[in-house]
Amino acid sequence: MLFTENLRLSKNGIAFQDKMGRTLTPGEAIPKILNRFFNYLLDLELFIVRIAGLIPFFSVRWLVYTIAGVKIGRGSHIHMGAQFFYPKNVEIGSDTIIGQNAFLDGRDKLRIGDHVDIASDVMVYNSEHDMNSLNFKAKVAPVDIGNYVFIGPRAIILPGVRIRKGAVVGAGAVVTKEVEEFAVVGGVPAKVISYRENKDPRYKLGRARLFQ
Repeated sequence: MLFTENLRLSKNGIAFQDKMGRTLTPGEAIPKILNRFFNYLLDLELFIVRIAGLIPFFSVRWLVYTIAGVKIGRGSHIHMGAQFFYPKNVEIGSDTIIGQNAFLDGRDKLRIGDHVDIASDVMVYNSEHDMNSLNFKAKVAPVDIGNYVFIGPRAIILPGVRIRKGAVVGAGAVVTKEVEEFAVVGGVPAKVISYRENKDPRYKLGRARLFQ
């Protein structure tokens, strides 16, 4: 008799199965059960953080993000609609602006530096599926975004990428490997187009608009 996709009653008693249909011993099943409940709690946290992201007052969003574990530097601002995964692994420097509807993945370390301008709808991932794995398991790698970086709208940053100081990522680009200092990259996959002339940036992004 099948109770759920993971629990079956047989003549030998209750049997546990993983998602591949493999029978598990109690010693193998218990950690998976505990992990399932942990993921339920994580889903609840992410739901609360997502709802908070729709509140049109950053002071309220900042409070919720901070409680969830996001580290936000002085003068930085995250616009409405941002989504997170494992917020506690996300670290944002000072005077940095994160655009509307950004996705910030914290399944591994995500560090965003000072004076960074990230436009709307940018997605930063540090976890992806291993297409060569027998069970399609996930693999993770940290992402590091240096000071004075600008990332254009709808760009995608993939796991393991380091974007060095002053680099620019064009709109819609998909960044799959390291971007050197002050390089301007674009395309799919992103490639160097040119270089910024100002090699000693000292600007400040300033205050974001009140209700964003």
